[in-house]
Amino acid sequence: MKASQFLISTLKEAPTDAEVVSHKLMMRAGMIKKLGAGIYNYMPMGLRVIRKVEAIVREEMNRAGAVELTMPVVQPAELWQETGRFDKMGPELLRIKDRHERDYVVQPTSEEVVTDIARQEIKSYKQLPKNFYQIQTKFRDERRPRFGLMRGREFIMKDAYSFDRDQDAAKASYQVMAKAYRRIFDRFGLTYRAVAADSGAIGGDLSEEFQVIAATGEDAIVYCPTSDYAANMEKAEALAPVAPRAPAQAAMEKVATPGKSTCADVAALLSVPLTTTVKSLVLATDTLDEHGAVQKTQVWLLLLRGDHDMNEVKVGKLPGLADFRFATVPEIEAHFGAKPGYLGPIGLKLPVKIVADRDVAVMADWICGANEEDFHIRGVNWGRDLPEPALVADIRNVVEGDASPDGKGVLAIERGIEVGHVFYLGTKYSKAMNATFLDVNGKPQFMEMGCYGIGVTRLPAAAIEQNHDDKGIIWPDALAPFTVVLCPINPDRFPDVKAAADKLYEELLAAGVDVILDDRNERPGAMFADWELIGVPHRVNIGDRGLKDGVVEYQHRRDAAAISVPVADIASLLLNRLKA
Repeated sequence: MKASQFLISTLKEAPTDAEVVSHKLMMRAGMIKKLGAGIYNYMPMGLRVIRKVEAIVREEMNRAGAVELTMPVVQPAELWQETGRFDKMGPELLRIKDRHERDYVVQPTSEEVVTDIARQEIKSYKQLPKNFYQIQTKFRDERRPRFGLMRGREFIMKDAYSFDRDQDAAKASYQVMAKAYRRIFDRFGLTYRAVAADSGAIGGDLSEEFQVIAATGEDAIVYCPTSDYAANMEKAEALAPVAPRAPAQAAMEKVATPGKSTCADVAALLSVPLTTTVKSLVLATDTLDEHGAVQKTQVWLLLLRGDHDMNEVKVGKLPGLADFRFATVPEIEAHFGAKPGYLGPIGLKLPVKIVADRDVAVMADWICGANEEDFHIRGVNWGRDLPEPALVADIRNVVEGDASPDGKGVLAIERGIEVGHVFYLGTKYSKAMNATFLDVNGKPQFMEMGCYGIGVTRLPAAAIEQNHDDKGIIWPDALAPFTVVLCPINPDRFPDVKAAADKLYEELLAAGVDVILDDRNERPGAMFADWELIGVPHRVNIGDRGLKDGVVEYQHRRDAAAISVPVADIASLLLNRLKA
């Protein structure tokens, strides 16, 4: 490709609404153009990156035995009503009507449609296993689209769905996909982690997220530097303390804490470590009647150490707390007799169910709210001042330095961007849609399913968050819009420069190199700045002065300076570097 035939539309400044690095650089490099909130045109430079992502994904999915198809972006609501997701999914699901007032959805994912295909096409165990995948446009009506392609409303995703005869076969299919994903992300040339993830309401342990490591990532990744343990924050277990509870030493007393409604403020006022305080979080669960009206409300008190944070996913898995909400102020005042900030488990007005975190359960002489404004209680002890907690559970986020659940060290935390997810579904969709096959004994069985997604358009943004500097993007070879750029300096003034650039260009094209020749006759500074912003990894500068000495300049995007290379050797140097 020659630059004069292509569209290069770089900007010196990013639009004011661009917040994160990837959004700013993709806009400045002319890779995307905003059309509406969370909706972007993929410009030629950006589309080349997306196509390279797709090519790697497609090659490895095919290699793993998956079969490609394409399902409609607009799907009949009837299928979504079979699984209940038409009503349950909420406003992120874009619902539309056609001219006949029939309901449709714009697909955010395709479990219903692919299950419908399977129940029509797969009749016998002899046809299993099967894995269908597509690379297709999706739409999720995000409440607050932001960060460019990181959290857009319209996006491209690779979604795959496996169908098997039983759980063992489904788990084998899952492992095939997990290995394929590792090959895919290895080929992208990015630093990533595959982390154990929470399986949500479906349950089970087969769920992994693929996270591109980046300081700006939205997700916290928990890992052990001295072992293979890795999990997302929702999944990572906080082990119970090994040491037993210390005996009570202090008498319980009420202390004045005027205006101090947080554990940190109370600890500072009383000159004690924050780890001696206990925070009170009040939740509620509602029992509904057949008409959806609230029949009964149960109030819960969760107790965590003052320096710890509640993990909502873990809490939602506790018996009775699957559909919890945070209690209202009137509910809190009715049960505790005080407003939030001064709550505790002693002196309740109405009974509540108490859940103590594992760390709180072994604390002695701790501090909590007195259920009276501007007062707290210190020297609180289980068994002496209040009953032992009826329910003790892991309900907190882990922190750096916690013991690793595999017993092989301590935990560390880094940031990541989720770009892929492999997930064992079981029979959730096949049961809802009656997708059965005849097993070897001639009896109908529900198909066991798995689903596997990769954010195709999110991945370039994640790659940029991980690979950039103050000049612009630094693409890995596998993802770059062009792998090599040739920059002839003043070719209109120096015919030998133009001839050398054309010769090298043709030689690289013949060798299968993805090369672009910048024949725009731009000033060297502007030309170099464009390609540093765009992030092409390999650049060759061809100038009249160098040619007189028989050399050109080569510079990798990560290099601080160019090196001189004999003209006769530059093609082989490039080919060797690309192979490496």
